[in-house]
Amino acid sequence: MNRLTKQFIFVPLAVLPALLSGCYSFTGSSVPAHLKTIAIPLVDDVSGFGEAGVREEVTRQLIQLFVNDNSLEIGDRLTSDSILEGTIRTITDVPSIIAPGEQVTKRKITVTIHASFTDMKFRKKVWEKDFSDWGEYEQGTQTRTVALNEAIRKVTENILLETVSGW
Repeated sequence: MNRLTKQFIFVPLAVLPALLSGCYSFTGSSVPAHLKTIAIPLVDDVSGFGEAGVREEVTRQLIQLFVNDNSLEIGDRLTSDSILEGTIRTITDVPSIIAPGEQVTKRKITVTIHASFTDMKFRKKVWEKDFSDWGEYEQGTQTRTVALNEAIRKVTENILLETVSGW
């Protein structure tokens, strides 16, 4: 291959990633311009799961996700432009892998949260739906808390995505 042919191939290949990098972004959101703040009150827990601190952890993770996302500023319930409310409906912990001899080797924790997002400026409910996700843990090697926190992380990320890009 001569030098001109190499340049003809190399230059477009070198420029292509730079051009494509602007085509898609994970940080962009479509929150309406009139919404600047969001209130996230402590979520309710009607699951009956009995694990202490779950509602606080869900609320903490939601708030942290919105802080990191930076599309809406966390505000007070009485003065915010929007409000995100949630209720932990169910938390289940069931066997997911059963080894020979009916020995449970892995368990799956599923968290279901009913959430709603309301535009307080226009007094309009934007969406209301159930979100569910899961985490797994191996009997004896990981704690149930690790799987529960993974399920909470996933379900709160889904709620964030619905809020900032579900328009």
